[in-house]
Amino acid sequence: MKAAVLKALGSPLAVETVPDPVLGTGEVIVDVSATKVLAYAGDVFSGQRRYLLEPPVIPGAGCIGRVRQVGPDATELAVGDWVFCDPTVRSRDNAQGPDIILQGLTAGSEAGLPLQRYFHDGAWAEQMRLPTENATPIGAIDAGDAGRWCAMGTLLVPYGGFLAAGLQAGETVLVNGATGGFGEGGDAQVDCCVTPGGDLAHLSEFVPGSGEADFQALASNRRQTFRRIVSGPPNEWAGIGARAPSSDASSTSDEVNAGRPDDGWVRRICRIKGAGQ
Repeated sequence: MKAAVLKALGSPLAVETVPDPVLGTGEVIVDVSATKVLAYAGDVFSGQRRYLLEPPVIPGAGCIGRVRQVGPDATELAVGDWVFCDPTVRSRDNAQGPDIILQGLTAGSEAGLPLQRYFHDGAWAEQMRLPTENATPIGAIDAGDAGRWCAMGTLLVPYGGFLAAGLQAGETVLVNGATGGFGEGGDAQVDCCVTPGGDLAHLSEFVPGSGEADFQALASNRRQTFRRIVSGPPNEWAGIGARAPSSDASSTSDEVNAGRPDDGWVRRICRIKGAGQ
């Protein structure tokens, strides 16, 4: 099969013919129809982000594809099924606290390296091997829409934050870091977002045609901005922090302090944190 191979950190990708993946028990092989390029992929491949990614490797975090082969322990997945391939792979020997990797991107921690070395290659290839539980059927789709379905990965991360915070429809959520990749995924699901003031003028570049969310620029006094957004009759609200790992935590602390218990506000704060952070 053809694949994009990263032979060393800092080197350009090389499109090469490589061996097809070999199926094992508890695994599926998928024909990749579409995948995505993370905005910070260049920082990972150069070594700037110091992710635990060991070349040579086929990168690519997640994809949309069709099942090519299933293992003997799969009872519902069938050849030809359209699936979302989740790159978040968990070790199977500790259900309460598994080691987590992002297949094709990072081992996350030293403890995750053995798992990353096994599920080593990602989605920038014609075929991909992954754990059976990471292939989620999405029903019949038009092959031309596969690229759009790749947005699932970006949307599911902030949605997981909403679930962790116990957010319900009709409640208020404040997205801190609204123009980042995962922040934008949260924007698509909520009514009010917060972004550094300098980003507000460029929102049309990040979210073209987006008029449903109320984007608020951070004032010089960030706590005042948060208090303005959550002001009004007592109600429940949740704050979702979707800022880059390199950012400081001060805006999150301002967010936490924006709704005080003596206001009648119930605070639920969730910082989105990936396996590589």
